Amino acid sequence: MTASETLSVAIVGGSGYAGGEFLRLALNHPNLDVTQVTSERSAGTPVSLIHPNLRGRTTLKFRKAAELDEADVIVLALPHNSAAKRIAEFEAKGRILIDLSADFRLKDPEVYRRVYGEDHPAPEKLGEWVYGNPELHRDELVGATRIACAGCFATSVILALYPLLKLGVLLPKDVIATGLVGSSAAGASASDSSHHPERAGSLRVYKPVGHRHTAEAVQELPGNFPIHLTAISTPRVRGILTTIQAWVPDGWSDRDVWTAYREVYGTEPFIRIVKVARGLHRYPDPMLLDGTNYCDIGFEMDQDTGRVVLMSAIDNLVKGTAGHAIQSLNIAQGWPETTGLEFAGLHPV
Repeated sequence: MTASETLSVAIVGGSGYAGGEFLRLALNHPNLDVTQVTSERSAGTPVSLIHPNLRGRTTLKFRKAAELDEADVIVLALPHNSAAKRIAEFEAKGRILIDLSADFRLKDPEVYRRVYGEDHPAPEKLGEWVYGNPELHRDELVGATRIACAGCFATSVILALYPLLKLGVLLPKDVIATGLVGSSAAGASASDSSHHPERAGSLRVYKPVGHRHTAEAVQELPGNFPIHLTAISTPRVRGILTTIQAWVPDGWSDRDVWTAYREVYGTEPFIRIVKVARGLHRYPDPMLLDGTNYCDIGFEMDQDTGRVVLMSAIDNLVKGTAGHAIQSLNIAQGWPETTGLEFAGLHPV
């Protein structure tokens, strides 16, 4: 597709955080024209009443999914296990499908059953979807018409670990990942009347063990090693800051870790290595990434033990959801990868 062509877009389930964020980004994308946004609860309501940041940017009103017309791209921003049950319906409406839920991320139906406690509604379709992590699957995304966007916590873990595992650096010891996540990464919905931003002020462990994104990390990362994820809810709405403890060989230094990241991520447009010797911003900070598609990665070595603490920060709604969906679509269509994703963030915050 040429850079001047435009695709029509329909967002199914656009009243929640993920659908609303895809809409925000798509409205600024020169090759995307959002023509429909659905919501069962808010049908007939102007989109800007649910997403007030879009006042003056769109005149669209929500419609019911049953009223969905055909579009070039159908974005599925539905609760888990909803899109897969209706996949034939959506395939009949659009040539390109992008799923923001977990329905098509896992490739093995047995793993899906173990993780989600039920059979996949359309297991024969799993092999048709490309896992929407551009840094790992850029070649597969070229020309893709089925994109299953990666989970947000999984993204922060995968991107931090991938270079060291790809190069075979890490010792075969347990890898411990702890994510400090905003309420929008913990399952809150902007269209849910029970959600109040002021309630996002608690700091609590909400998933000590058995986090579902563990299966994504195991599926996507090279090698076979134990990895353990714990999620802690924070007072923020947006953002994930993940710290990962792993072990490197004796004699490894900061320079060796730097070299590994540069070798794998040297030309990546949305990966930044953040390790500064002094000042206030020495390590990744999700507050600086609000609204951006960047993943900032840092690290610190414990030379005495060989332990390396990796740190990654993302906006879970952008690089963790809608942003890497747009990035994946850009690659699929042959557009410049950064199109519509150029926002650099804000400082001070």
